Amino acid sequence: MELQSPRPTVKTPAATFTGDVYLTPIYNGTGPSRMTAALVRFTPGARTNWHSHAVGQTLHISEGSGLVGVRDGAVVRVRAGDTVIAPPGEEHWHGAAGDTFLSHFALLEANPDGSDPTTWLEPVTDEQYDAAHQA
Repeated sequence: MELQSPRPTVKTPAATFTGDVYLTPIYNGTGPSRMTAALVRFTPGARTNWHSHAVGQTLHISEGSGLVGVRDGAVVRVRAGDTVIAPPGEEHWHGAAGDTFLSHFALLEANPDGSDPTTWLEPVTDEQYDAAHQA
């Protein structure tokens, strides 16, 4: 058994997020584990860029409410207690609703060679975000 001390929270880069988003790393597995876990906190209206994960991603909502969108226009409204599973390679985005904070645990696996499984794409436009609220 190993007890790890909390790691510092960092502000996420504007190149891959819109708005103020903060990430607290929880765990990065080392062989044979490839698990990565982080607590991600979004301010109202903040969101990720479009992105995908080679091995998929699980989001467990711990506080607030938000949106998860996919390329076909489908949007899932999420709230505390919900869990969303994005399959491998699915392009999606997630973030807070316009009037509330959102916190979620992001759980994913590194690629078999240990590299980052996330492919970051273009920002979610304000028009796409606004349309997601109407869906």
